[in-house]
Amino acid sequence: MTKVVVQNGNIDSALRKFKVKVARSGVPSELKKRKCYDKPGVKRRKAKEEMIRNSRKRRRND
Repeated sequence: MTKVVVQNGNIDSALRKFKVKVARSGVPSELKKRKCYDKPGVKRRKAKEEMIRNSRKRRRND
């Protein structure tokens, strides 16, 4: 369970810290993955496309 302490009544900064902690824990991406079922072939295809995209990004940055 993610917890954030509100200091000096500053709710905005506490909310920002909470959102960062939740994002780092991987909850949103896990929720997105579990939202619908992908067939194994579709998963492989998406993974392959993502690998190609990442390799192009790495080449561009070098």
